[in-house]
Amino acid sequence: MSDETRPRPGVPILVPAVITFAVTLLRLVGELQGWSPALFSRAAGGGGSLVGISWLVPVFGAWFGWKLARAGAGPGKVGPALGWAILAIAILPAGGFAAIKLFGVDPQGFTVFGIFVVLSIVGLVIALRAWPAIGSVLLKYALAARIPVILIMLAAILGNWGTHYDVAAPGLPAMAPLTKWFAIGVVPQLTIWIWFTVAVGALFGIAAGAIASRRPATA
Repeated sequence: MSDETRPRPGVPILVPAVITFAVTLLRLVGELQGWSPALFSRAAGGGGSLVGISWLVPVFGAWFGWKLARAGAGPGKVGPALGWAILAIAILPAGGFAAIKLFGVDPQGFTVFGIFVVLSIVGLVIALRAWPAIGSVLLKYALAARIPVILIMLAAILGNWGTHYDVAAPGLPAMAPLTKWFAIGVVPQLTIWIWFTVAVGALFGIAAGAIASRRPATA
């Protein structure tokens, strides 16, 4: 029975989801308390802070891939799987670059944001094709990670907390609180960040799964 036709085992996401939620809360507390900006930046988009859940994606992606492969549901042909994952990651920055440089789209406007949203959905579909077993797990993990962020962003925007959860990117017009939440919270969290989690997680998961598949199974 091939890896593609073998029944896919379940991979628990509860522990990764709990850890991710704990990091989200730590990040929120750190920003509210004014801790080190390098660790807890309040800049729009997060400012590349060292404390953040995006850094967990490669770790848990690799862990999911390892667990699946050791359970007998490996990625199959590694080359094509990696190719799909790389394409899924590349499509958004490449498409955004083309829109900005070739067509003169404002990089801070709603047009390029809309392009990113559409490309992230396309990239997500491609990422799910790379290794369907891990794609399914990562999609569930992505929702478990991002839905709490959406709810925190709602509270932060309504309360005007001054964190990266409620700060809009420069150039965006003033908006009513719920409109702002939908624009900078709901839409990107459920599209761009879901794409990022599944695509990047799949890349690391495929690599880990390929290694795990080559190791002899324990008794």
